[in-house]
Amino acid sequence: MIDALLLTVVGIIVGIFGTVVGVGGGFIVVPFLSLVYNLSPQLAVGTSMCIVAFNSISGAVSYARQGRVDYRTGIIFSIAMFPGAFLGAYILQSISRQSFDIGFAIMLLVIAAYSLVKETGRSKKALVKPVEFVRPQFNMLLGMTISFGVGFYASIAGVGGGLIHVPAMIYLFHYHVYYAIPTSIFILSISSTFAVASHAMVGAIAWTFVPFLGFGAILGAQIGGKYSTKIKSEWLIRALVIMIVIGAVRLIAKYI
Repeated sequence: MIDALLLTVVGIIVGIFGTVVGVGGGFIVVPFLSLVYNLSPQLAVGTSMCIVAFNSISGAVSYARQGRVDYRTGIIFSIAMFPGAFLGAYILQSISRQSFDIGFAIMLLVIAAYSLVKETGRSKKALVKPVEFVRPQFNMLLGMTISFGVGFYASIAGVGGGLIHVPAMIYLFHYHVYYAIPTSIFILSISSTFAVASHAMVGAIAWTFVPFLGFGAILGAQIGGKYSTKIKSEWLIRALVIMIVIGAVRLIAKYI
């Protein structure tokens, strides 16, 4: 009973934070399962992808009701993630992750620094309030290339990929945060479901953890989606930066 309650509470936290910030929450789930339950990296990653899927699907439904999802871009980016996610799930079984983790951690820190610099020019009073949607003009091929890489790493690390997609959509593709985060969650809902299938095929999911973490994530995502419009935009960006830095530090700390 205690484990069931703990897992559900962690799932709720992952759901709320992941939906509000636009990430799947894998950077919480993977270390939690590894440290608390001593799961192998393969099982922790595969199980985390299940929770990311539950979280993002629930969050996408909530955001869809609010009309905040750019479906065209979301579907294209999701399709680009498929081959990367499939490849990552299989490479995870034998890859040496040290060089990859450290390199990716450095990239995350660069993204965090860039996000903070860009944020200094924004209004400090603006809420993430409704704005009219106008799809910005951007290089779709670049977006698909980034999405392929996100799918690959997401499948290896057990994360949703929002740590890359949200900053890319806001700063590279010039989406308003009001649409960038929901569209990122929609992308995760599709790509993470595919990634779960890939991990399941190689037997890398600890199914006993899924019902409790998954239920909590679904509930938390609905809460996060409902109250996301009441949060100041700079708080979301800062929360995202904090999440990026935590993820980078966790990757580097394993080798110190």
